Amino acid sequence: MASVFGERLRVSVFGESHGPGIGTVIEGLPAGEQVDSDTLQRFMERRQGGRNALSTARKEPDIPKVISGMFDGKTTGFPVCLMIENTNTRSGDYSNLLDKPRPSHADYTAFAKWHGHADMRGGGHFSGRLTAPLCAAGGIAKQILERRGIFVGAHLSSIGSVQDEPFPMLPDAVLFDTIAAKPLPVISDARGAEMQQEAAAAREALDSVGGSIECMIVGLPAGLGDPMFDGIESRLAKVLFGIPAVKGVEFGDGFALSQMRGSAANDPFCYDENGNVRTETNRNGGILGGITTGMPVRFRVGIKPTPSIAQKQKTVSFRTHDNTEIEIAGRHDPCIAQRAVPVIEAAAALVALDVLLCDAEVR
Repeated sequence: MASVFGERLRVSVFGESHGPGIGTVIEGLPAGEQVDSDTLQRFMERRQGGRNALSTARKEPDIPKVISGMFDGKTTGFPVCLMIENTNTRSGDYSNLLDKPRPSHADYTAFAKWHGHADMRGGGHFSGRLTAPLCAAGGIAKQILERRGIFVGAHLSSIGSVQDEPFPMLPDAVLFDTIAAKPLPVISDARGAEMQQEAAAAREALDSVGGSIECMIVGLPAGLGDPMFDGIESRLAKVLFGIPAVKGVEFGDGFALSQMRGSAANDPFCYDENGNVRTETNRNGGILGGITTGMPVRFRVGIKPTPSIAQKQKTVSFRTHDNTEIEIAGRHDPCIAQRAVPVIEAAAALVALDVLLCDAEVR
């Protein structure tokens, strides 16, 4: 089994939540690309626990150690391998779970596939911990894209029933940076305060709550991607659904388009002041026929509630073959979505760079 994606830019993720370490191998990065370690570390810190009262207490430095593929701070053209140590594990929290699968976790499906041989402490290879190396790879991709005038940004679109303001049609890098610098990555701080109340109420009830994230890729030229099965939506969706807890993806106005008439859903074409073809609206999310239009690529992902909750839940015993109950200890977020924002950015940046490298060969 391999956790790999990409065509020209091949990214693999390895390790388990409570193993010695986790990491990534990135193949296909252009040689001579400068990687600023401080910028990468700041990006990595955005997904860590402990940034606000709603995060898990598990906080690790997540400093990527370069094993290969970089010299004097630049890519060499060979595979880049990054390792991150696991330094704050508490495997004892999971000792009573080996026999009882946690509801809505991958415990049961992993047991059905590998018959108890997988290391599922802390969720094993299925854990959100594995998004740390994905962020390391994506943080490098973001730096490479930014030097080419392409910027990726995201915000927490909702927690429970509380909605943030949407991105403007043409956001800039300043807005992305402003959101990224906040403890809670939202556009409206007032809505952010309401979101925190929503998550705090779930925690008080020994429960959790879901959320959604809006992401945009700004600066991609028109004509990237392929029709049908290798379209931009297909490539993004494959990677996004590989992120733990992502249960839905929509592009542009997504499902809302199904409730519109064509006259409302269509994006009229026009020339801008520089003579470039643009659209007056962007309800289709900057993608038509699987190919970029030159408008910002816009999508939203739905994140399910944290399945590890402190309430008693029904489950089964593999050993006795009985129905039973389970209580989950440990350190868990009442809402995963807030920490997933940089992870979604990382995934989008890696796909965007891969598409750019693929199409560079035929342009």
